[in-house]
Amino acid sequence: MQTERRSVIKKLFASTMGIMGLGLATKANTIKKNEKEVGNITEFQEVPLFSGHTKHGDVVYIAGKGAHVAPFDIRNHTEIVLKELEKELIAAGSSMEKVLKVSVFLNDIADYQGMNEVYKGRFGANPPVRTTVAVAKGGVPGNSLVEMDCIAYI
Repeated sequence: MQTERRSVIKKLFASTMGIMGLGLATKANTIKKNEKEVGNITEFQEVPLFSGHTKHGDVVYIAGKGAHVAPFDIRNHTEIVLKELEKELIAAGSSMEKVLKVSVFLNDIADYQGMNEVYKGRFGANPPVRTTVAVAKGGVPGNSLVEMDCIAYI
């Protein structure tokens, strides 16, 4: 009796593992079939440098956006950057409410409060997770006081 039970358990286990393995293989094949899709390619000397966004499946990655204009005020720059993020999200088929993660790069950590004043409420009632850092010597590229990138779903 005990031998029969072990045999049944072994068959059940093997069957379950086979189903799980098949499921994993099917999922892996689906991922391989999905090609990444890019938008708003920036070129440097007629060679593609980076994309404004990249989509893979239902996830979209938005490139860092900065404000490269005067006046040099953190509130103005944050407003410009958030509008640029939103514009790129819409171009990729997403929205501010679908953002999962934001990375904020400040030229000066002293601008943290001013950036937050403009940032708050911009991503809906369920805001994304966020990382905020002050960049090291040299600052944010292009004379921007702040740069942000994000990850969202479609």
